[in-house]
Amino acid sequence: MAAFPLFDFLARQAELGPQRAAMETADGSKKRSYRQLHRRSARAAALLLELGVSPGDRVAILCRNRMEFFELLFACARVAAILVPLNWRMPASELKPIMDDCSANWLFHGAEDASTAQRLNNASRTAIDLDDVAKTGYESRLERLEPATGRPVWPSDETWYLIYTSGTTGTPKAVIQTYGMALANYVNLSQALGMRPDDTTLNFLPLFHTAGINIPTLPALMLGSRVLITSGFDLDVTVNLMDAGAIDIFFGVPAVYQSISLHPEFPNLDLTKVRCWGSGGAPLPDTLFRQFADRGATILSGMGMTETGPTALLMDAANAHRKIGSVGKPQIMTDVRLVGPDGKAVAPGEAGEVWYSGLGITPGYYNRPEETSTAIRDGWLRSGDLAREDEDGYYYVVGRLKDMYISGGENVFPAEIEHLLAELPEVLEAAVIGIPDETWGEIGCAYVLPRPGHTLPTAAELSGALKNKLAHYKVPKRYMVVDDFPRTGAGKIQKHLLPKPRAETALK
Repeated sequence: MAAFPLFDFLARQAELGPQRAAMETADGSKKRSYRQLHRRSARAAALLLELGVSPGDRVAILCRNRMEFFELLFACARVAAILVPLNWRMPASELKPIMDDCSANWLFHGAEDASTAQRLNNASRTAIDLDDVAKTGYESRLERLEPATGRPVWPSDETWYLIYTSGTTGTPKAVIQTYGMALANYVNLSQALGMRPDDTTLNFLPLFHTAGINIPTLPALMLGSRVLITSGFDLDVTVNLMDAGAIDIFFGVPAVYQSISLHPEFPNLDLTKVRCWGSGGAPLPDTLFRQFADRGATILSGMGMTETGPTALLMDAANAHRKIGSVGKPQIMTDVRLVGPDGKAVAPGEAGEVWYSGLGITPGYYNRPEETSTAIRDGWLRSGDLAREDEDGYYYVVGRLKDMYISGGENVFPAEIEHLLAELPEVLEAAVIGIPDETWGEIGCAYVLPRPGHTLPTAAELSGALKNKLAHYKVPKRYMVVDDFPRTGAGKIQKHLLPKPRAETALK
């Protein structure tokens, strides 16, 4: 796809509405207008130039959610550098291969991650503490530098930043994010949600994940909206902001919605004060949707991935209640196919692998030409997700190709079983995997997280509840109780990290 010019989004908003509120900490201790955020980002660009950063160089950042992340994101755009957000949940031993893979010689970090940053340092790497008040710290350096003009035009096909994602497999690889992808995501998300310049959104999802950057923070900044920011998800702060009517558009993963629903103030919370609710990263249980819907909050589920920028499919409010469980339709900058193992389109109503195409699709994986050619063919990204399309054009997630197992010669998709288990009042969440079995080849093993204040049924009772809704070969033969699940930054369960079935945690 040929490149076309994009213009400095932040600079334009600073011209259009210089005094408009851009970013603010949730406690109100720090505030930036669009003019202030633009000027600080221009000073950050000057700092990058002073440090010797050249076009195409990778600049790493290790921090919790904060305004300086976005200052540096736009600073990199101005000098044609590439930002590399690092996962602060990882130890230095896991981050070092990532730093080596992208050859980042500059590392910005927050005070809370200083010890990890120190272990990542070497003779050729420059580390700058975002919280250091000394002359060598970020703030002091910015104060003495004049704003850098930078380049006003950004080619749509040029790399803006890299997101290392291990997904649910555990092998990190850097997904290239371009300026064109940011534009496509902005169009897809803003028109679907009806975002407005006078909206306020909340940024709390981790910034090493695409949702933390792109849903809806970067589109909000491109639109000229106001973004409240917290260092991470704080349940009490979030509930208080909602109660105060301070949030217009809220996006969370299902685990966040579960937490909100379990908050002691949830029964008294006026959910109608939030105009738009969005969910993604994992399937939203139907019971959770209804729990919010009964209180006037319609959660719009979507489907996408880091490789799609991420917004690709999104539900519309007008049909969300009659299409519960759907992730909606492809948005206007995205094309979708459902493809079978033979590479051909599946028949209507059948499950197929989701293939994506459009401006919002990544050009590939950084330094991974073989993996890029495997994932992207003739402009179509193979997602590894399975979905079906109904007669009205709405899509429903079936599961992951890698999650499917074969029991007695029959294909089993765990998502269907997990969905039904989560419908039970005693179950908060469930994950199903296939485990070896001498008779059937594989059988289902369900990991079940109890709902607080409830006692789980017995294994026989769980199977009995499923037998009325599933073919017998789909009903799990083993059930394990867990205190919590290992998750990605998007809240997805990492099934490869689930503990091996043990007698002491088996449900009798």
